[in-house]
Amino acid sequence: MPDEPASWHVFEYEGFDIYVLPQLKPTPEHAPPRASDRYVYIGHICRHGANADAPGEAVRFHSDGNDEFKSADDAVQDARHIGRSIIDGTHPDLSVLSLVSHHHHE
Repeated sequence: MPDEPASWHVFEYEGFDIYVLPQLKPTPEHAPPRASDRYVYIGHICRHGANADAPGEAVRFHSDGNDEFKSADDAVQDARHIGRSIIDGTHPDLSVLSLVSHHHHE
């Protein structure tokens, strides 16, 4: 049975859009089958209304290699939290400053 393509979740926050895509975590070939699926996520943040595919328009983030979530919704909620921390400036590694500093539209 074909997997339904997961859809992007979008959260608007402080003038930015947080995009989150939950994904099934692949099971390594040598690992025993798991009793249930685990989820991870990828995501990105861009200014509200910006084209996230344009160079320099998005900050990308994803779940840590060790993270796994019991449901797609858990993964989305964690990603939303991470996205907010990036926008708030409390994330240790990522920031949206690059998105706001290079815009000099008249």
